[in-house]
Amino acid sequence: MGKSILIVDDELSITTLIDHHLSEEGFHTTVVHDGQSALEQLHHHTYELVVLDLMLPEMDGVDVCRQMRGQQNYTPVIMLTAKGEEEDKIAGLNVGADDYMTKPFSPKELIARIHAVLRRFETPSTNQDGPIRIHDISIYEDYYEVYKQDELVNFTQKEFELLLYLAKQPGKPVSRDVLLKDIWDFEYMGDTRMVDVHISHLREKLEDNPKKPNLIKTVRGVGYKVEG
Repeated sequence: MGKSILIVDDELSITTLIDHHLSEEGFHTTVVHDGQSALEQLHHHTYELVVLDLMLPEMDGVDVCRQMRGQQNYTPVIMLTAKGEEEDKIAGLNVGADDYMTKPFSPKELIARIHAVLRRFETPSTNQDGPIRIHDISIYEDYYEVYKQDELVNFTQKEFELLLYLAKQPGKPVSRDVLLKDIWDFEYMGDTRMVDVHISHLREKLEDNPKKPNLIKTVRGVGYKVEG
């Protein structure tokens, strides 16, 4: 059986389209049309990924994602947003969505995005020499775990990948455009706010004072670096 994906959207035409193409691709799909039903499915079943519309009746996609993360459910989420609604995209990322797509979208691109997200978990790690240690942070690549002073810190998939990417090259400034390309696999046409939002999340979770970061530094005019 293919990997299980939960599709959440109140537009029947959208769910029918996504369901058809994902099923043809070999995925096992479940479709619901509101946020509460999505949370119930996530409580009783395990999914490899959630395709989640932002605009839902009664409970929107931001609230669904926020409750997922609050319940320590870090299943990857691809958020569907309306065309040109920049603040909606940022709102989704702020509560832990891993990626977003703007309607209308190509089913082929959605499938490519899904494969890109899932591939991250399937790729065997080559880290055989113990954790990466920077300051009081220990990163266990094999287990997707990060500890701060021996306390486990929970991350979304993209947050973990971003931290790992920077930590593997301490002291080296990396531009936002490079991070977009290498972490998200797709060109986002200069939409670097995605990177900034995820960096903000990392700082909130790892820095003693997120407003004066010592670990993840901003390199003015370039991007970011992890201070080794």
